[in-house]
Amino acid sequence: MQNGRIRDLVLREVVQDDLPLFFDFQLDRDANFMAAFIARDPTDREAFTAHWNKILAEPTNIIRTIVCDGQVVGSVSSYLQSGKPEVTYWIGRAHWGKGIATRALTVFLAQVNTTRPIYARVVKDNLGSRRVLEKCGFQVIGEAKGFAKARGEEVEELHLELLVTEKREGLT
Repeated sequence: MQNGRIRDLVLREVVQDDLPLFFDFQLDRDANFMAAFIARDPTDREAFTAHWNKILAEPTNIIRTIVCDGQVVGSVSSYLQSGKPEVTYWIGRAHWGKGIATRALTVFLAQVNTTRPIYARVVKDNLGSRRVLEKCGFQVIGEAKGFAKARGEEVEELHLELLVTEKREGLT
């Protein structure tokens, strides 16, 4: 990054060396609070690694490591939830607010998984993530409630849908 701007963003296949970085990213308490729906014990490295190996082995999952200016900064993926494709992403907190999530998700949706419709979910009060999804063309189609382990309580969640991907500038 130069002057707070992304110079180079690449989505590449996940490799085993990425997993310790992903583990460190998800240890952040603020990130867990914002995500809300997390693992039972986010400090359990063995459970984390087993979970990631399971999702990497599932052939319907499409998972990419986000590399920004040569540095691994997070992941973006799609998976089937109740038979429907859904996207998710995780950016290390040190990289929040720099446009990385929006750019990575935009590239992912335009070049990696072009399936439509595609869905997403976000905790209602996670305004940053909601903004990323809406910038990428997602629209709110419903709401639900669920128990969030990171918060120890039931939270409201928005369900979003993307029907068409618009041409966007700055794709690599």
